[in-house]
Amino acid sequence: MDTTKRLEPPEQLLGALRRKLGSQAVLIGTDVPPRNCNDRSGSLPRTPLAVVRPLDAAGVSEAITACRKAGLSFVPQGGLTGHCGGAVPEPGWVAISLERMVGIEEIDRASATLTVKAGTPLETVQKAADEAALFFPLDLGSRSSCAIGGNVSTNAGGNRVIRYGMTRELVLGLEVVLPDGTIITNLNKLPKNNAGYDLKHLFIGSEGTLGIITRVVLRLFPKPQSTMAALCGVADYAAIIALLDSARRGLGPLLSAFEVMWPDYWEVITTSAGVRPPLGGRHGLYVLVEARGSDERVDAQQFEAWLEGLMGHGVLTDAAVAQSLAQTQAFWSLRECAELGQVIGPRVSYDIGLAVARMDEFVRLCKPSLTAGIPGCDSAHFGHIGDGNLHLVAWVKGLPVQPKAAMDAIVYGLVRNMGGSISAEHGIGTLKKQWLGYARSAGEIALMRTLKSALDADHLLNPGKVI
Repeated sequence: MDTTKRLEPPEQLLGALRRKLGSQAVLIGTDVPPRNCNDRSGSLPRTPLAVVRPLDAAGVSEAITACRKAGLSFVPQGGLTGHCGGAVPEPGWVAISLERMVGIEEIDRASATLTVKAGTPLETVQKAADEAALFFPLDLGSRSSCAIGGNVSTNAGGNRVIRYGMTRELVLGLEVVLPDGTIITNLNKLPKNNAGYDLKHLFIGSEGTLGIITRVVLRLFPKPQSTMAALCGVADYAAIIALLDSARRGLGPLLSAFEVMWPDYWEVITTSAGVRPPLGGRHGLYVLVEARGSDERVDAQQFEAWLEGLMGHGVLTDAAVAQSLAQTQAFWSLRECAELGQVIGPRVSYDIGLAVARMDEFVRLCKPSLTAGIPGCDSAHFGHIGDGNLHLVAWVKGLPVQPKAAMDAIVYGLVRNMGGSISAEHGIGTLKKQWLGYARSAGEIALMRTLKSALDADHLLNPGKVI
């Protein structure tokens, strides 16, 4: 902030903003709710000076203008389900929460688009598309509480990237409020629009550091008429590669998810968490394959014939095919085990990107490295392998505070050595900021800083995040 500018008293500006937007729109001091003090990153809660809850882009602009006049930093907040501290305020900041900016504005069946306010939960978007006999494919475990604006600003991934791509591929248009309060409205519905720079990509994945997303135009797809799922056991990672290649060729556009679980993860959820395994015996790795199509009879026959061929060629050691939607959901519950945290206790979670061919190599290096470097450390590995996205959790049983710094150094050091990404879908925020150079070059980081300075010269919008 230019210190030569005359700043106005924060209390006076926030009071005026409260009178303008309403008493429920501006919460100050002891009225600040605990939910606005943290996200799911495990960071220490930090109480902002105030929480502003606008109803539209104009209200967001008013809030930004007030913050700038007072020289106050401000941070956008949505569902607060992030894992990297990107929406966490610092004391003295103002949180601009989009929690009241909710609702589906329009579903255009001819264009297959949905226009929605940024604070709307992802699950609401999914249900609205479903009720219109259409389909919005983004899906996350936090679907009931995460906000679509946050999904866009973090370029969320989820379970079906292998077929539909990241959130970036699902967005056609945005309304954004810039760090100076300017409202940029481009609620584009056109898949083909090469009229100048495609500015929406500046804000998708920028984690609320370049602008505040207030409305979104999303792409919709035909509603799947069939869902097939199989939980498979294979002998080794070579069989995983063969299975993935076969799924891409044999199922083609039907393939919607390819989730792999290593034995350490499987052991935790089927033994410690008490989830009943649908497969007997022990296998080298476990795979959940999901396919979705438009003709239930034909698609099911193709799926079963594909699996039978794999069994015949010895690619699979065992397989269980879901016979109902409930069984499909049960398979997914294994992969999204809600009891995992309760069983393990305090833990550190990682979201990394690696070349598919090297994922098992990473696991074979990482697990013993954690054990050797940190006495008592255990780990479990799983992820969206078809997308190059591996998740792992690491923990030392019985420690209320985990040795995260030591874990980070081991995990991210291996990621750097293998040419991977320290963040496949969760973002950088503050928790991964020191490791950004492990995945991005100095030139790339310098360009990011140039973009930040160009749009936010005073560095008041979510300062200190990402870069």
